[in-house]
Amino acid sequence: MLPRVDLLLLLPLLSAAVVAGHNPIKLVFVLAGQSNMAGRGGVSDGHWDHVVPPACRPSPSIHRLNASLMWQMAHEPLHADIDFKKTCGVGPGMPFAHSVVAASTEAVPLGLVPCAVGGTSIREWARGTSLYKNLVHRARVAAASAGGRVAAMLWYQGESDTVSEKDAEAYGHRMETLISHLRADLRDPNLLVIQNY
Repeated sequence: MLPRVDLLLLLPLLSAAVVAGHNPIKLVFVLAGQSNMAGRGGVSDGHWDHVVPPACRPSPSIHRLNASLMWQMAHEPLHADIDFKKTCGVGPGMPFAHSVVAASTEAVPLGLVPCAVGGTSIREWARGTSLYKNLVHRARVAAASAGGRVAAMLWYQGESDTVSEKDAEAYGHRMETLISHLRADLRDPNLLVIQNY
């Protein structure tokens, strides 16, 4: 279950989004991490039950950047064409997006950028890796269509780093490094990162 995020942190972004540009996507949120972010809700024995809870249902205000870098109305499973080696189900992306839309006083179309891949460790997300390069590329494409800015990255990862004590102890430093590199490579020193693990 996704912890409560104080949506007051996002209000300045919501206000700016209403007046910025004319593109349909006003706010961009990157979804990254491992299986909990990619979504395994409703998956059993490699099959998704196709049950979509109300908090995960499509909305005309919520879009996703698909694997072909095209915007489409967001629908579960959000990561099906990204984490394609595994069966995806529902995850935390849609409930988060619905919460942001509900917190806005005006219609604010937002875009989700699925990047999560199940079973990955934080080392696999380090600068220079294929996962990192893909995340940065997808975020840049999405931001360019939304006026040049990613509102936040939602990060849900960490289970793979609990297998060894060494990896668990190094996690904090690796996460700080990842955030620093993303802020530099996305040219946003204040990029908001919402972390769960």
